[in-house]
Amino acid sequence: MTPDPRLRAARRCHHVVNPFHSTHYFSPDLGKELAAVGVSDRNAAYFAVRSAPMGAVGAGTVTAAFYNFKHELVARHVPEVWKAASPETVLAARARAVDATLRRLLGEEVLASAEMAEAAELALRATEACTRHARPLYAAHADLPVPDAPHMAYWHATTLLREHRGDGHLAALLAAELDPLEALVSHVATGKGMAPKWLLATRGWSRAEFDEAAGRLRERGLLTAGEELTLTEEGVALRAAIELRTDELDRAPYAHLGDEGVARLTELAGGFIGAALENGAFPADLIGKAA
Repeated sequence: MTPDPRLRAARRCHHVVNPFHSTHYFSPDLGKELAAVGVSDRNAAYFAVRSAPMGAVGAGTVTAAFYNFKHELVARHVPEVWKAASPETVLAARARAVDATLRRLLGEEVLASAEMAEAAELALRATEACTRHARPLYAAHADLPVPDAPHMAYWHATTLLREHRGDGHLAALLAAELDPLEALVSHVATGKGMAPKWLLATRGWSRAEFDEAAGRLRERGLLTAGEELTLTEEGVALRAAIELRTDELDRAPYAHLGDEGVARLTELAGGFIGAALENGAFPADLIGKAA
Protein backbone atom coordinates (compact mmCIF):
# COMPACT_ATOMS: atom_id res chain seq x y z
CA MET A 1 0.00 0.00 0.00
CA THR A 2 1.29 3.47 -0.88
CA PRO A 3 1.76 5.29 2.47
CA ASP A 4 1.59 8.86 1.14
CA PRO A 5 -2.09 9.87 0.76
CA ARG A 6 -1.25 12.07 -2.24
CA LEU A 7 0.44 9.17 -3.98
CA ARG A 8 -2.60 7.01 -3.23
CA ALA A 9 -4.85 9.68 -4.73
CA ALA A 10 -2.62 9.94 -7.80
CA ARG A 11 -2.74 6.15 -8.26
CA ARG A 12 -6.54 6.16 -8.00
CA CYS A 13 -6.65 8.87 -10.64
CA HIS A 14 -4.34 6.87 -12.90
CA HIS A 15 -6.56 3.80 -12.59
CA VAL A 16 -9.51 5.65 -14.16
CA VAL A 17 -7.50 7.79 -16.60
CA ASN A 18 -5.38 4.99 -18.07
CA PRO A 19 -8.19 2.75 -19.40
CA PHE A 20 -9.76 5.67 -21.26
CA HIS A 21 -6.69 5.69 -23.50
CA SER A 22 -6.79 1.91 -23.87
CA THR A 23 -10.36 1.64 -25.14
CA HIS A 24 -9.29 1.92 -28.77
CA TYR A 25 -6.97 -1.11 -28.57
CA PHE A 26 -10.02 -3.37 -28.15
CA SER A 27 -12.27 -1.49 -30.52
CA PRO A 28 -13.41 -2.85 -33.88
CA ASP A 29 -13.00 0.70 -35.16
CA LEU A 30 -9.22 0.43 -34.86
CA GLY A 31 -9.08 -2.73 -36.95
CA LYS A 32 -11.35 -1.14 -39.54
CA GLU A 33 -9.33 2.06 -39.86
CA LEU A 34 -5.94 0.32 -39.94
CA ALA A 35 -7.11 -2.24 -42.48
CA ALA A 36 -8.25 0.63 -44.68
CA VAL A 37 -4.66 1.91 -44.83
CA GLY A 38 -3.15 -1.53 -45.45
CA VAL A 39 -2.49 -2.84 -41.93
CA SER A 40 -4.81 -5.79 -41.33
CA ASP A 41 -2.85 -7.87 -38.80
CA ARG A 42 -3.93 -7.09 -35.22
CA ASN A 43 -0.43 -7.22 -33.74
CA ALA A 44 0.98 -5.09 -36.54
CA ALA A 45 -1.79 -2.56 -35.94
CA TYR A 46 -0.96 -2.32 -32.22
CA PHE A 47 2.76 -1.89 -32.81
CA ALA A 48 2.07 0.71 -35.47
CA VAL A 49 -0.39 2.92 -33.60
CA ARG A 50 1.57 2.97 -30.36
CA SER A 51 5.00 3.50 -31.89
CA ALA A 52 3.99 5.83 -34.76
CA PRO A 53 4.71 9.00 -32.73
CA MET A 54 8.36 7.88 -32.63
CA GLY A 55 8.50 7.74 -36.43
CA ALA A 56 9.32 4.77 -38.68
CA VAL A 57 11.38 3.05 -36.00
CA GLY A 58 12.76 -0.47 -36.15
CA ALA A 59 11.92 -3.57 -34.15
CA GLY A 60 14.65 -2.97 -31.58
CA THR A 61 13.25 0.40 -30.61
CA VAL A 62 9.71 -0.95 -30.28
CA THR A 63 10.83 -3.94 -28.20
CA ALA A 64 12.81 -1.65 -25.90
CA ALA A 65 10.01 0.88 -25.45
CA PHE A 66 7.20 -1.67 -25.03
CA TYR A 67 9.27 -3.95 -22.74
CA ASN A 68 7.07 -7.05 -22.40
CA PHE A 69 6.59 -8.16 -26.01
CA LYS A 70 8.76 -10.95 -27.42
CA HIS A 71 11.22 -9.39 -29.84
CA GLU A 72 10.58 -12.02 -32.52
CA LEU A 73 6.90 -11.04 -32.63
CA VAL A 74 7.80 -7.36 -32.96
CA ALA A 75 10.36 -8.10 -35.68
CA ARG A 76 7.74 -10.03 -37.63
CA HIS A 77 5.83 -6.79 -38.19
CA VAL A 78 8.29 -3.92 -37.68
CA PRO A 79 9.65 -2.20 -39.74
CA GLU A 80 7.64 -4.01 -42.45
CA VAL A 81 4.45 -2.26 -41.31
CA TRP A 82 5.83 1.12 -42.42
CA LYS A 83 5.84 -0.11 -46.03
CA ALA A 84 2.06 -0.43 -45.82
CA ALA A 85 1.44 2.87 -44.05
CA SER A 86 3.63 5.74 -42.91
CA PRO A 87 3.57 6.84 -39.25
CA GLU A 88 1.60 9.93 -40.31
CA THR A 89 -1.01 7.78 -42.05
CA VAL A 90 -1.23 5.49 -39.03
CA LEU A 91 -1.69 8.43 -36.64
CA ALA A 92 -4.52 9.81 -38.76
CA ALA A 93 -6.18 6.38 -38.83
CA ARG A 94 -5.75 6.07 -35.06
CA ALA A 95 -7.43 9.43 -34.51
CA ARG A 96 -10.41 8.37 -36.62
CA ALA A 97 -10.66 5.11 -34.70
CA VAL A 98 -10.48 6.83 -31.31
CA ASP A 99 -13.14 9.34 -32.32
CA ALA A 100 -15.48 6.60 -33.57
CA THR A 101 -14.86 4.46 -30.50
CA LEU A 102 -15.61 7.25 -28.03
CA ARG A 103 -18.75 8.27 -29.90
CA ARG A 104 -19.99 4.68 -29.78
CA LEU A 105 -19.09 4.08 -26.12
CA LEU A 106 -20.11 7.42 -24.63
CA GLY A 107 -22.52 9.09 -27.06
CA GLU A 108 -22.61 12.57 -28.56
CA GLU A 109 -24.10 14.26 -25.50
CA VAL A 110 -21.27 13.18 -23.21
CA LEU A 111 -18.58 14.11 -25.73
CA ALA A 112 -20.04 17.60 -26.10
CA SER A 113 -20.60 18.10 -22.36
CA ALA A 114 -19.04 20.70 -20.10
CA GLU A 115 -17.71 17.83 -18.00
CA MET A 116 -15.69 16.47 -20.93
CA ALA A 117 -14.21 19.90 -21.60
CA GLU A 118 -13.38 20.23 -17.90
CA ALA A 119 -11.71 16.82 -17.83
CA ALA A 120 -9.62 17.75 -20.86
CA GLU A 121 -8.51 20.98 -19.20
CA LEU A 122 -7.56 19.22 -15.96
CA ALA A 123 -5.72 16.35 -17.62
CA LEU A 124 -3.81 18.67 -19.93
CA ARG A 125 -2.86 20.83 -16.95
CA ALA A 126 -1.45 17.74 -15.22
CA THR A 127 0.70 16.96 -18.27
CA GLU A 128 2.42 20.34 -17.94
CA ALA A 129 4.60 18.76 -15.23
CA CYS A 130 5.50 15.62 -17.18
CA THR A 131 9.14 15.28 -18.23
CA ARG A 132 10.68 13.87 -21.40
CA HIS A 133 14.04 12.56 -20.21
CA ALA A 134 14.26 8.74 -20.16
CA ARG A 135 10.59 8.53 -21.19
CA PRO A 136 10.61 7.73 -24.93
CA LEU A 137 6.94 6.88 -25.45
CA TYR A 138 5.76 9.87 -23.47
CA ALA A 139 8.23 12.20 -25.18
CA ALA A 140 7.19 11.07 -28.65
CA HIS A 141 3.48 11.55 -27.87
CA ALA A 142 4.19 14.91 -26.25
CA ASP A 143 5.46 16.18 -29.60
CA LEU A 144 2.03 15.62 -31.17
CA PRO A 145 -0.42 18.54 -31.36
CA VAL A 146 -3.33 18.72 -28.93
CA PRO A 147 -6.59 18.00 -30.81
CA ASP A 148 -9.26 20.69 -30.90
CA ALA A 149 -12.32 18.61 -29.95
CA PRO A 150 -12.59 18.29 -26.13
CA HIS A 151 -13.04 14.49 -26.14
CA MET A 152 -10.01 14.06 -28.39
CA ALA A 153 -8.00 16.52 -26.29
CA TYR A 154 -8.93 14.53 -23.19
CA TRP A 155 -7.96 11.27 -24.87
CA HIS A 156 -4.64 12.82 -25.93
CA ALA A 157 -3.99 13.94 -22.34
CA THR A 158 -4.83 10.49 -20.95
CA THR A 159 -2.37 9.05 -23.44
CA LEU A 160 0.37 11.38 -22.23
CA LEU A 161 -0.33 10.54 -18.59
CA ARG A 162 -0.44 6.81 -19.36
CA GLU A 163 2.83 6.74 -21.26
CA HIS A 164 4.58 8.99 -18.73
CA ARG A 165 3.70 6.60 -15.92
CA GLY A 166 4.43 3.59 -18.10
CA ASP A 167 7.94 4.72 -18.98
CA GLY A 168 8.67 5.16 -15.27
CA HIS A 169 7.18 1.75 -14.51
CA LEU A 170 9.70 0.11 -16.83
CA ALA A 171 12.53 1.66 -14.83
CA ALA A 172 11.00 0.15 -11.68
CA LEU A 173 10.76 -3.28 -13.33
CA LEU A 174 14.41 -3.10 -14.37
CA ALA A 175 15.44 -2.17 -10.83
CA ALA A 176 13.46 -5.16 -9.55
CA GLU A 177 15.39 -7.40 -11.98
CA LEU A 178 12.25 -8.74 -13.63
CA ASP A 179 12.68 -9.61 -17.28
CA PRO A 180 9.77 -8.87 -19.66
CA LEU A 181 7.98 -12.20 -19.19
CA GLU A 182 8.69 -12.40 -15.45
CA ALA A 183 7.11 -8.97 -15.12
CA LEU A 184 3.99 -10.23 -16.90
CA VAL A 185 3.75 -13.46 -14.91
CA SER A 186 4.21 -11.71 -11.56
CA HIS A 187 1.53 -9.19 -12.52
CA VAL A 188 -0.84 -12.02 -13.41
CA ALA A 189 -0.14 -13.50 -9.98
CA THR A 190 -1.42 -10.33 -8.31
CA GLY A 191 -4.85 -11.03 -9.81
CA LYS A 192 -4.88 -7.57 -11.39
CA GLY A 193 -2.98 -8.30 -14.58
CA MET A 194 -4.09 -9.37 -18.04
CA ALA A 195 -5.24 -13.00 -18.13
CA PRO A 196 -2.70 -15.51 -19.54
CA LYS A 197 -4.88 -16.28 -22.56
CA TRP A 198 -4.68 -12.63 -23.62
CA LEU A 199 -0.97 -12.35 -22.88
CA LEU A 200 -0.14 -15.42 -24.92
CA ALA A 201 -2.32 -14.21 -27.77
CA THR A 202 -0.83 -10.72 -27.94
CA ARG A 203 2.71 -10.68 -26.50
CA GLY A 204 4.32 -13.42 -28.60
CA TRP A 205 5.35 -15.75 -25.77
CA SER A 206 4.58 -19.48 -25.79
CA ARG A 207 2.93 -21.34 -22.93
CA ALA A 208 6.21 -23.15 -22.31
CA GLU A 209 8.07 -19.82 -22.01
CA PHE A 210 5.35 -18.52 -19.69
CA ASP A 211 5.74 -21.58 -17.44
CA GLU A 212 9.54 -21.27 -17.50
CA ALA A 213 9.27 -17.66 -16.33
CA ALA A 214 6.98 -18.81 -13.50
CA GLY A 215 9.64 -21.36 -12.59
CA ARG A 216 12.31 -18.66 -12.38
CA LEU A 217 10.06 -16.63 -10.08
CA ARG A 218 9.59 -19.68 -7.85
CA GLU A 219 13.37 -20.13 -7.68
CA ARG A 220 13.61 -16.53 -6.48
CA GLY A 221 10.99 -17.22 -3.83
CA LEU A 222 8.45 -14.86 -5.42
CA LEU A 223 5.83 -17.50 -6.30
CA THR A 224 4.59 -20.37 -4.15
CA ALA A 225 5.26 -23.97 -5.15
CA GLY A 226 2.77 -25.74 -7.38
CA GLU A 227 1.10 -24.83 -10.64
CA GLU A 228 -1.12 -22.06 -9.27
CA LEU A 229 0.19 -18.53 -9.75
CA THR A 230 0.30 -17.22 -6.19
CA LEU A 231 2.74 -14.65 -4.85
CA THR A 232 4.70 -15.40 -1.71
CA GLU A 233 5.05 -12.72 0.96
CA GLU A 234 8.31 -11.73 -0.72
CA GLY A 235 6.54 -11.60 -4.08
CA VAL A 236 3.76 -9.43 -2.70
CA ALA A 237 6.35 -7.11 -1.19
CA LEU A 238 8.28 -6.86 -4.45
CA ARG A 239 5.19 -6.01 -6.51
CA ALA A 240 4.17 -3.44 -3.89
CA ALA A 241 7.64 -1.89 -4.04
CA ILE A 242 7.46 -1.71 -7.84
CA GLU A 243 4.11 0.07 -7.70
CA LEU A 244 5.33 2.45 -5.01
CA ARG A 245 8.43 3.35 -7.04
CA THR A 246 6.20 3.85 -10.08
CA ASP A 247 4.00 6.17 -8.01
CA GLU A 248 7.04 8.15 -6.90
CA LEU A 249 8.37 8.52 -10.43
CA ASP A 250 4.91 9.67 -11.56
CA ARG A 251 4.36 12.15 -8.72
CA ALA A 252 4.94 15.38 -10.65
CA PRO A 253 1.84 15.69 -12.87
CA TYR A 254 -0.58 15.06 -10.02
CA ALA A 255 1.30 17.31 -7.60
CA HIS A 256 1.10 20.02 -10.26
CA LEU A 257 -2.65 19.50 -10.59
CA GLY A 258 -3.16 19.78 -6.84
CA ASP A 259 -5.39 17.87 -4.45
CA GLU A 260 -8.66 19.39 -5.61
CA GLY A 261 -7.76 18.98 -9.26
CA VAL A 262 -6.79 15.34 -8.78
CA ALA A 263 -10.03 14.63 -6.92
CA ARG A 264 -12.13 16.29 -9.61
CA LEU A 265 -10.29 14.60 -12.48
CA THR A 266 -10.72 11.25 -10.71
CA GLU A 267 -14.46 11.90 -10.38
CA LEU A 268 -14.89 12.89 -14.02
CA ALA A 269 -12.61 10.17 -15.40
CA GLY A 270 -14.37 7.56 -13.28
CA GLY A 271 -17.71 8.53 -14.74
CA PHE A 272 -16.46 8.34 -18.31
CA ILE A 273 -14.70 5.01 -17.98
CA GLY A 274 -17.61 3.58 -16.00
CA ALA A 275 -19.95 4.35 -18.89
CA ALA A 276 -17.46 2.93 -21.39
CA LEU A 277 -17.21 -0.30 -19.39
CA GLU A 278 -20.99 -0.64 -19.27
CA ASN A 279 -21.01 -0.36 -23.05
CA GLY A 280 -18.49 -3.17 -23.54
CA ALA A 281 -15.22 -1.28 -23.91
CA PHE A 282 -13.15 -4.31 -22.82
CA PRO A 283 -13.53 -8.10 -23.00
CA ALA A 284 -15.14 -9.56 -19.88
CA ASP A 285 -12.28 -12.05 -19.41
CA LEU A 286 -9.42 -9.60 -19.92
CA ILE A 287 -8.22 -9.52 -16.28
CA GLY A 288 -7.53 -12.53 -14.08
CA LYS A 289 -5.45 -15.66 -13.60
CA ALA A 290 -7.49 -18.00 -15.78
CA ALA A 291 -5.40 -19.55 -18.54
